[in-house]
Amino acid sequence: MRWMRAAGRALLVAAVVVAGYAGFGVRADAGADAGADGARGPLTLATAGDLTGYLSPLLADWNEGHPDERVTLVELPDSADETRAQMISELRSGGHRFDVLNIDVAWTSEFAAAGWISPLRRERFPLDTFLPPVVDTATFDGRLYAVPYVTNAGLLYYRKDILDQEGEQPPRTWAELARQARTIAPGHGLDGYAGQFLPYEGLTVNVTEAVHSAGGSILRDDGARVAVDSDAARAGLRFLADGVRDGWIPREALGWKEEESRQAFQDGRLLFLRNWPYVYADASADGSKIAGRFGAVPLPGPDGPGTSVLGGSNLAVSSHARHPATAADLISYLTSEPVQRKVLTQGSLPPVRAALYEDPELVRAYPYLPTLRRSVLAAVPRPKSPRYDQVSIVVQAVAQDLMAQRQAPEQSAARLARELGALSRKG
Repeated sequence: MRWMRAAGRALLVAAVVVAGYAGFGVRADAGADAGADGARGPLTLATAGDLTGYLSPLLADWNEGHPDERVTLVELPDSADETRAQMISELRSGGHRFDVLNIDVAWTSEFAAAGWISPLRRERFPLDTFLPPVVDTATFDGRLYAVPYVTNAGLLYYRKDILDQEGEQPPRTWAELARQARTIAPGHGLDGYAGQFLPYEGLTVNVTEAVHSAGGSILRDDGARVAVDSDAARAGLRFLADGVRDGWIPREALGWKEEESRQAFQDGRLLFLRNWPYVYADASADGSKIAGRFGAVPLPGPDGPGTSVLGGSNLAVSSHARHPATAADLISYLTSEPVQRKVLTQGSLPPVRAALYEDPELVRAYPYLPTLRRSVLAAVPRPKSPRYDQVSIVVQAVAQDLMAQRQAPEQSAARLARELGALSRKG
C-alpha cells in the first residue's frame, strides 16, 4: 500500500475549493461527537488501495467477532489525489457510502473545517499511549476529529560503506551534509544528495522540513497567520537553493518523487537520500545494489538534528456515518496494540503506539525503529489549514522557481508571504 506506506509522500493535491471558507481558520459545525448516539450496525472503511493486502485479514478478524457489525473495505485509487477527490465528492454530497475514512494527516483540518467528519471523545481512545506528536495531527480548533492510525517521518539514508571507507560519520548538520555530498560523493562516482523535488506534495514536505529545521515556519500554529517571511525561513530555502547551485543536489533530482529518488539510492547512484521509512525494507531486499551497505539517521539541521514533517494517516468518522458507535469501536480496534503490531509486521507501516518502538523483538526485525522514533518525536505537522490544498500548491510553485535558480531565497520568502497572505484573505 504505497500511498499509506509513505503516507503524505504523493499527494499531488487536487485543487478542490471548499465552498463557504472565509479564511484559514473558519470551520463548519460538525455536530455531536461520533459514537455518542449508540447507533450500531454494518460499516464501510474507505482507504487508498491496499497494495500489501494486510487490511483484509485485520477486518476479517473484526467481522468474525462482530457478525452484526461487519465492515466492508472500500479501496479507492492508490493515487492520493484521486482518493482525496473521491472522498470529498462523496462527503460533500451527504452520501452514506463511506462511514470510516482513512485520511492523510494533512487532510484532517480541511475535512473537520468543512463539517465532513465528526468530533470524537478524547476519553474514548488511549491517546496517552501514542507517540505525542501524532495526536496533534488529529486535532483541529482544539477538538479531536480523528485518531492516529499510522505515522511517518523523513529519514536521512546514507551509504555507510562509503563513509566508513572515508573515516566519516553520517552528517548531523547541513554544513557536514553539504561538505560530504560535495567532496566525497564525486570521488565514488555518486551524486550527493536528493529528496523529493518535483512540484507535488513531496516538494512541500521537503521545503517545510528545511524551514522548520532552521527554526522557522510557514504558517502559525493556528493556520491563520503567515510566518514564512523570516530569517529562519530564508535560511531553510537557501539550504535547498545552494545545494542545486553548488551541484551537490543533482538537477535531475528536481524531477523526482519518492520512487525515483529511492531507485536512484538503491541503484547506488546517491550518497545521501531524504525519504520515508519504507525505503529501508526495499533497499535491504534481494536485488538491491546497496543491501547491507547503508544506514539511516535523523535529518540534519543547521546546528544539529533537524526537523521532519509528520506523515501518516488518521481514522475519522464521516458526519453522515450510519452507525457511529460501531465506527468508534472499529477505530479503537484498529489502533489497539495487537493490531498496531500487525500494521507494522504485515503492512510495513510505522505504528502510532509508542511502546512498539522499544520492543526488542521488533527492533531486531526493524533496526530503524529507534531512529524513526526520534524523528517522529521531533517532527512537526504540515501547516494546519482548511485550505491546505491551496497552501501546498503555492509552496510548490515558489519552491520550483527557487530550486531552478529562477528566484533567490529572499525573493522566494517574500513571494510566499505575499501569496499565502492573499490566500488567507480570500472570502
